[in-house]
Amino acid sequence: MRILLIGQAAFGAKVLESLLERNENIIGVYVPPDRPGGRTDPLKDVAVSKGIDVFQPATYKDDQVFDQYKELKPDLTVMVFVTDIIPARFFEVPTNGTINYHPSILPRHRGASAINWAVIMGDTRTGLSIFWPDGGIDTGLILLQKEIEIGPDDTTGALYFNHLFPMGVDAILESIDLVKAGKAPKIPQDEAGATYEPPCDDRVAGIDWDKPARELYNLVRGCDPQPGAFALLNGEKVRFYGAQLIEESTDKAPGTILAVDDQGIHVAVSGARLVAGKVRPAKGKKVAAAEFAAEQGLKAGDMFDK
Repeated sequence: MRILLIGQAAFGAKVLESLLERNENIIGVYVPPDRPGGRTDPLKDVAVSKGIDVFQPATYKDDQVFDQYKELKPDLTVMVFVTDIIPARFFEVPTNGTINYHPSILPRHRGASAINWAVIMGDTRTGLSIFWPDGGIDTGLILLQKEIEIGPDDTTGALYFNHLFPMGVDAILESIDLVKAGKAPKIPQDEAGATYEPPCDDRVAGIDWDKPARELYNLVRGCDPQPGAFALLNGEKVRFYGAQLIEESTDKAPGTILAVDDQGIHVAVSGARLVAGKVRPAKGKKVAAAEFAAEQGLKAGDMFDK
């Protein structure tokens, strides 16, 4: 089977390596254009090292890009961590169609930040879907799904790297086997359960100290490692990572620093204390919260901006 990959990053690279270990016939790899002065994409690196043709179109809306794609005559296109907008006509070219990896149980959490929102919204389960894209935003027929639990202290990073990344690679391999065997399902999504959330960026990552403690903690976990939930301190953004929630009552106003110790910066929230183990200031790298507090002269009784 002539397989073509569209994707990027470490996940795409791992999928390609796994397919090559199985001696699959990879006829080409599409990755985003190189960033000026930046590192090349890991998927591109693997492809180049194995002598596989690499294509890096600036846009998939160009007819020449589409014509070149058709000339490759893929039997199956596999989309692995794709952030570009791919027109629906590309999906119809392969004789066995196109499949796509998405890190949620579709139709819940369609969109680019599915893992983040599962944590932010307090879900107790998530998973992954391999589906047949149809031109909509994560709206195609389902081929395969797998579920995992979200622990009360899991972060987006932990869910992805510990579970959804390795599970995703295995699920893609399993899906390709089903396609080869002519047994790949095409199950309609239940639109009644569909949700779509915007990208998880600074428009949603700001901490509102007046929100309930668990809601704040979910936001911090869901934005860890990216983009990093932030509070303002003297007008400057300070991003929180490696947080804990300790449920205990306090008479201090939410946003008040209760203590600074080896665990981090303890901040009062409604009915609990939020402990940030690491922080990243607006200017600088991620550091231990206690180190940051010492540099800033922070102490119990100081407050984050409201």
